[in-house]
Amino acid sequence: MYLIAGLGNPGEQYTNTRHNLGFMAVDILADSSLPWKSEHKALTQKRSLKGEDVVLAKPQTFMNLSGEAIQALMTWYKVKPENLIVLVDDITLSCGRIRVRGSGSHGGQNGLRNIIEKIGPNFVRVRIGEGICPPKWDLANWVLSKITPEDRPGIELALKNIPSVVETLMDQGIEACMGKFNGPLK
Repeated sequence: MYLIAGLGNPGEQYTNTRHNLGFMAVDILADSSLPWKSEHKALTQKRSLKGEDVVLAKPQTFMNLSGEAIQALMTWYKVKPENLIVLVDDITLSCGRIRVRGSGSHGGQNGLRNIIEKIGPNFVRVRIGEGICPPKWDLANWVLSKITPEDRPGIELALKNIPSVVETLMDQGIEACMGKFNGPLK
């Protein structure tokens, strides 16, 4: 079983903000005919992808406490860290870029920081470029800002690739996925 968690903040005011790219990515993987269930501080949906049982999750703890929901879901569903895929925004990547990693640090991303504190660093991260914070912008204001019309095409390109990223991870593994998606997208 896989747990695929998209990070973001709950609430209407955060819809279509840069910090909610993880939620948007999970929504692309979701089956619109299936309901979301509230459990273990997250909204979840169970489905099958590539013949594997998958739990999609959107933690409802706010970004900085995402590890609480993810740890509880991993325990409940008996998911191993190597079967956790976290979809998350990244301020160091341009819009339209993705970076896949099999382990590592949080890179300053507080949602990842909390997950690492709860379960350790060995899980897959799919970082989605939200655009680099412009000079003179407060970082918190940047990540909570709405996606602009200028940035939308790049973000949509990255999000369009998320199903292929996940399928490649599940079918071919992390190395193949990194080779295919860590670079300019088509």
